[in-house]
Amino acid sequence: MPYDSRSDLPDNVTNVLPAHAQDIYKEAFNSAWDQYKDKEDRRGDDSREETAHKVAWAAVKKEYEKGDDDKWHKKK
Repeated sequence: MPYDSRSDLPDNVTNVLPAHAQDIYKEAFNSAWDQYKDKEDRRGDDSREETAHKVAWAAVKKEYEKGDDDKWHKKK
């Protein structure tokens, strides 16, 4: 289920990530949703949705990191 807008993202994303990171998450999720539609393209027994969420978090973590204040900040 691809996401059309930031407001469609799960609460565990919208409640913790800054707007730009949410955009990264959404775009990465939607891309992975398309890329990993076939089970043979995914690792292990992860569902299409689980795989897309993992890819999306990995994309966010390339540009953002969780700080000591438990908030996500853009990497320097």
